[in-house]
Amino acid sequence: MQFSEQWLRSWVNPSIDSDALSYLLTMAGLEVEEAEAAAPAFTGVVVAEVKEVAKHENADRLRVTKVDAGTGELVQIVCGAPNVAVGLKVPCALPGAVLPGDFKIKPTKMRGVESGGMLCSGKELGVPDEVDGLLVLPVDAPVGQSIRDYLSLDDSLFTLKITPNRADSLSIKGIAREVAALTGAALSPVVIAPVAPVIDDKLAVAIDAPAACGRYVGRIIKNINAAAPTPDWMRRRLERSGLRSISAAVDITNYVLLELGQPMHAFDLAKLQGGITVRMAKPDEKLVCLNEKEVALAEDMLVIADDAKALAIGGIMGGLESSVTDATRDVFLESAFFAPDAIAGRARSLGFGSDSSYRFERGVDFALQHEAIERATQLLIDICGGEAGPVTETVGELPARGEVTVRTARVAKLLGVVLSAEQIADILTRLGLPHRATADGFAVSAPSFRFDIAIEEDLIEEIARVYGYDAIPSDTPRSGMRMLPLPEERRPREAPRHLLAGRDYQEVVTYAFVEEKWEADFAANSDPVRLINPIASQMSVMRSTLIGGLVDVLVGNLHRKQPRVRVFELARVFSKAGDGFDQPERIGGLAWGPRFAEQWGAKGERVDFYDVKADVEALLAPRVAEFRKVSHPALHPGRSAEVLVDGQVIGVIGELHPRWVQGYDLPSAPVLFELDFEAVLSAKLVKAQPVSKFQAVRRDLALVVDEAVSYGELLALLRAAAPAIVTDIGLFDVYRGKGVDEGKKSLAFRIQLQDAAKTLTDEEVEAAIAALLAAANAKGAVLRA
Repeated sequence: MQFSEQWLRSWVNPSIDSDALSYLLTMAGLEVEEAEAAAPAFTGVVVAEVKEVAKHENADRLRVTKVDAGTGELVQIVCGAPNVAVGLKVPCALPGAVLPGDFKIKPTKMRGVESGGMLCSGKELGVPDEVDGLLVLPVDAPVGQSIRDYLSLDDSLFTLKITPNRADSLSIKGIAREVAALTGAALSPVVIAPVAPVIDDKLAVAIDAPAACGRYVGRIIKNINAAAPTPDWMRRRLERSGLRSISAAVDITNYVLLELGQPMHAFDLAKLQGGITVRMAKPDEKLVCLNEKEVALAEDMLVIADDAKALAIGGIMGGLESSVTDATRDVFLESAFFAPDAIAGRARSLGFGSDSSYRFERGVDFALQHEAIERATQLLIDICGGEAGPVTETVGELPARGEVTVRTARVAKLLGVVLSAEQIADILTRLGLPHRATADGFAVSAPSFRFDIAIEEDLIEEIARVYGYDAIPSDTPRSGMRMLPLPEERRPREAPRHLLAGRDYQEVVTYAFVEEKWEADFAANSDPVRLINPIASQMSVMRSTLIGGLVDVLVGNLHRKQPRVRVFELARVFSKAGDGFDQPERIGGLAWGPRFAEQWGAKGERVDFYDVKADVEALLAPRVAEFRKVSHPALHPGRSAEVLVDGQVIGVIGELHPRWVQGYDLPSAPVLFELDFEAVLSAKLVKAQPVSKFQAVRRDLALVVDEAVSYGELLALLRAAAPAIVTDIGLFDVYRGKGVDEGKKSLAFRIQLQDAAKTLTDEEVEAAIAALLAAANAKGAVLRA
């Protein structure tokens, strides 16, 4: 929220400067994101009145003016502005003035005519102005007064980052209440007196959705001048709060929104048919909003309607057809309370938001509506004239506010500092929280403007904020600490991270909210976990795989011309499981580009399946992983495998499917893996084994098998049949060609045999090899001739 510091100080004016005020608000939880001057620095500019205007004799576009700048005599100034005219009040920079950009004003000649200053536009002073030419001031602007004082330019614009639970601070009133509580300065709110009705006109109001609309307050005001100009002081405050001036009636409702925190709306009474009904939208109902967008209203959207049609989307935006224009004479002014649950997410589903929806979905004070409509009525009559009717009120279901207890001992335990009951009572009073003493603390009645106070910890947080976080001593913890046991069968959580980082991978963190298309593409998931209130349309579901995020990281790196990408992520994935959800941790990785970074000692070969397979094997070591051909929606059908450990499938590995390589505009396929993290953390119990002092024996077996038989299957078979003296089995050659029949292949295995207690005999070696051959023959493998 952006606001003017001077506007805030008209409500509460503590004896601290802007920097101290900014620090105070930030430390109290209302973070000041930015504090900037309302106008750049300049000096020597005053209010002047143009007395004479004559044509310049040597220039068609210049005028020679004489102005009264309060110096006691008229000053001659040459001016090129198209809107200069006799009688205008304008800013005048006299000799010696310094304008923004260190532009110094001094007497000069312009085309042979003396000029003793400069008449200024808003742009030249750094002041927003839509006029092409001089900044025109009101006729009552005092001649000779500093323009900085007259336009209140020595002001600061604060931008607060308000957390969702602090909707009470989305107004000048709310922030002033906070500053008064934090500093003890007196709060001086505007005096809002009821406007006595002078006409009897009323509009019937019915609430058909009482749970969504708790209170609806309205009033008819007739015979206004809707074309009346918005006063400069109001326009200035709106602009410094980030809102542009539209018309007097609209500006007044926006002003009350910023001042009190109550969203309001004005309808053109002549465009209404019958009474007002607050109801849910009907099927196929549509509305053209004030932003000129036609929207289809969902049946869970609240609307304000007359007897014929919907007029506005409750809590979000009014309709264009019933809006106030300069021709409007009679208005119906509304001030309502809408339940946060009835508004939250609706604006986002329409593709736009508003200042009203931003406040209603966080919670508006449900006791504020009468005060707001009286304030808006008085401003409307003061600015546009008119005759006010009586205020009408219709009540639905209002929130129930009970007592919340806070214990003095609990405050001391959580904050680490002992506060007396008198100190706590003083803080609660300053915060405007009604309370009564109890045996062990206080019972606090949560006020209507504080939706965030529901439990004891909420009150303790409030006490800490006002007491001051920086006033709480930062003591060193004195608790005893001990190492937690880590079984040998389990690896530390950081070990896989360190291993992958050592193998040239970089860790990334991606959103768990993903695009629904990713789930369909990479997981063939047609029923993902959907978000009720997504933060963006392209982040509407929860991921069930890490692959989409890793591919997106690759795309981002390719857009930035990165020649080589190695990334991994450790995170949770989400899927439906019966009546609940399953959210296991997975670890996934992606490799793309050259096998090695560019260097003279290695060829620029592209990373392949086997490079990443080696990374996975290292990640699971010392356990031995098996790899079995698999079909996966994200991976190449002939270059992918499922990963097994101890016969259990724990993940997949493979090249990205050519369809997605093309669909995501990748120059070549990356290689990916995704493993169950719990399985990765499981470790094989280390057993001490003696180092053999005896010579190892090697035998090679070249086995001819069908093409359909995979290396992994055959290796697992050999390992299962191997006697105890076989210490290692490894593949060292694959051959197809002359001497091997069509549809067959030759797999050559290295067999290492060794005994820790003795030298092996030929008979023992041959018996072991025979056992391996027998197992291979059972799979259809024969010894190559």
